[in-house]
Amino acid sequence: MLDLIRMMQRGEVPPPPVATLIGFALTAVEPGCAVVEFTAEARHANPMGTLHGGILCDLADAAMGMAYAGTLEDGETFTTLELKINFLRPVWTGRLVATGRVVKGGRTVGLVECDIVDDEKRLIARATSTCMTLRGDEAKGR
Repeated sequence: MLDLIRMMQRGEVPPPPVATLIGFALTAVEPGCAVVEFTAEARHANPMGTLHGGILCDLADAAMGMAYAGTLEDGETFTTLELKINFLRPVWTGRLVATGRVVKGGRTVGLVECDIVDDEKRLIARATSTCMTLRGDEAKGR
């Protein structure tokens, strides 16, 4: 799985459609760690004018998912069982960096976390996710 993710990072395979829709990009990946970058613009705002929380969730989910996927063996995939996020600072526009890290990988269930920071390294949001590794018939078509 890590080879496929690195091919995506290099532009050899297309990114997931959601990455194109929202405008984020995978900029680094190692087993258990991934970095996703994004520039918040006015088009990403909620009715109050700040960055929509769902966009921050997508950014964190992508970083955590790539970090977890980077630890999987051939023929394995995963699904997210739970995602939680704390919004800590409002954002209107600007560059954000989401770093996903596997906290604990198990045979079936893993815990992943993500910090999203701005260009001044201020913590914007922190997320956690529980992921379940799928194998065999469970992994087919995913």
